[in-house]
Amino acid sequence: MDRTFQVDLRGVVDLLSHHLYASPRVYVRELLQNAVDAITARRSAGPAGPDSPGPGPLPVIRIEPPDVTGDGTLRVIDTGIGLTEEQVHQFLATIGRSSKRDDLGFARHDFLGQFGIGLLSCFLVADEIRVLTRAEGAPAVLWRGFADGRYSVETEDQRRAEVGTTVTLVPRRDAEDWLRRRTVAELASLYGSLLPVRVEVAGVPVSGEGPPWQAGGSGRRERLQEYCREVFGFVPFDVIDLAVPEAGLTGVAFVLPTPANPAARAGHRVYLKRMLLAEGAEGVLPPWAFFARCVIDAGELRPTASREALYEDSLLETTREALGDQLRGWLMSLAGRNPRRLGEFLDVHHLGVKALALHDDEMLRLVERWWPMETNTGRMTLADFRAQHGLVRYSAQLDEFRQIGAVAAAQGMPLVNGGYIYDTEIIERLPQVEPGALIERVEPGDLSTAFDALEPEVELAKRPFLQLAQRALDRLGCEVVLRSYDPAGVPAMYLTSRSASFAAELRATRERVDDVWADVLDALARTDEQDRSQLVLNYRNPLVRRVTEIPDADLVRLAVEGLYGQALLLGHHPLRPADAALLNGSFLGLLNKAVGHEE
Repeated sequence: MDRTFQVDLRGVVDLLSHHLYASPRVYVRELLQNAVDAITARRSAGPAGPDSPGPGPLPVIRIEPPDVTGDGTLRVIDTGIGLTEEQVHQFLATIGRSSKRDDLGFARHDFLGQFGIGLLSCFLVADEIRVLTRAEGAPAVLWRGFADGRYSVETEDQRRAEVGTTVTLVPRRDAEDWLRRRTVAELASLYGSLLPVRVEVAGVPVSGEGPPWQAGGSGRRERLQEYCREVFGFVPFDVIDLAVPEAGLTGVAFVLPTPANPAARAGHRVYLKRMLLAEGAEGVLPPWAFFARCVIDAGELRPTASREALYEDSLLETTREALGDQLRGWLMSLAGRNPRRLGEFLDVHHLGVKALALHDDEMLRLVERWWPMETNTGRMTLADFRAQHGLVRYSAQLDEFRQIGAVAAAQGMPLVNGGYIYDTEIIERLPQVEPGALIERVEPGDLSTAFDALEPEVELAKRPFLQLAQRALDRLGCEVVLRSYDPAGVPAMYLTSRSASFAAELRATRERVDDVWADVLDALARTDEQDRSQLVLNYRNPLVRRVTEIPDADLVRLAVEGLYGQALLLGHHPLRPADAALLNGSFLGLLNKAVGHEE
């Protein structure tokens, strides 16, 4: 035998309060939503009634808090379409009933309501809900619902003669604060300030002005800047109009005047059919557009069941892409009409533009032309660098550029610093949009090929010194090389490649593991000499020349160890424990040599 589910209304209310709605304050939104839908339905039904289409004052939703009603209750009064007794049973006494909402037209896209649970939210703050309603040509009906699941329906011919609905909330003992005038006025203004009806709390209007971005006339930009300051707390760098007809969307985007954290979640203010949906909605703009905050009103986007976020579907994805295109178009327009202003924007928000350039060809061209990158010949754009030098040589890591930038410049090798976020990816993507662009990645180990070799007779004469120097650094996996290069003031450079760094890390790890893992790491660490780091001594440096002529083998060892430590420090390389010990030992050894032995 089939049976009917029994519903524990208190359990449902608890579910709503803890898992569906973020706060009891949503009860004001749901009451406003129902009232606006009723007014819209009546206006759509025909010219009868005070709220018929055409010129005239806006229809009014009146909210009377407890200090006005005088009996501790809150009342919401509208002159909407009202309900018949049959409709009361359908819509108010059946949880989740939505299949027959078309009887009133509520399921059509002109209306706010899409879920049959809106009135239940009032039980978050009330123990009893009374709905006195009358439809055209029908008697008035009084519905009383209680938080324990009971309800009653009475026909009240004399209680309400006019068409419309009055909802009365009898507050719970712990929820009186939610019904106070100040709280209700703030919530009614928050949710309903843009509604196409007049909302009054205790006779004081809190809405009816309409979306500020739809207003024209002089001073519009200044008014929108002030609106941004009120909503988001900042005066925008610029204001961008937004429109997506497929989603029934209009609005504005405000460009942040200060840098934004790309990892922070951007919150946007979203209205659906001019009712506030969320103050901090996410996913409205593409992830790269973290430099903007927007306020939008959409007619076709779908809310989630709680009406506090947007439902992820194909329309929202299409809308997000369209809004991204409009922000992108603003950037391209700014480049054409006001390059100085674009430069100011890039100084603040280059990360967002560079992130977009990773997959957008036009943005890549914009970055190439307008964003100055760091080079060892001064800051310049990639376009200017290509025009001056042709080949774009770049270093992929910031520390590598700092290590070799000045020396590379002295060798006549222009170099771009690709170590900042997205810069390497942008440089490597450049040939995809500019077929004639030539790029070459430079690692520190590659720089030694640009240094001058010694004369054969000099190199032969210095072989004994190199043998002593190599023995000093063999245990550190470093090769000693003697070359001539500019600037002469640099005595030594420590050059390494990614493969050499990996091999050094393997050797360091091998010293900290057991024999089994040591054998495994030995197999991985078998590298050629070219995979070793290099200490390149500069024969043009006077100090290095004198070191190569020292007859004392122990003093040569100490000097080479000291030059090795100085090269590590100047190149911003991390010091391993073995490096630190060597640097300390060479310093003390040289100091001992300098002061002499005790007599």
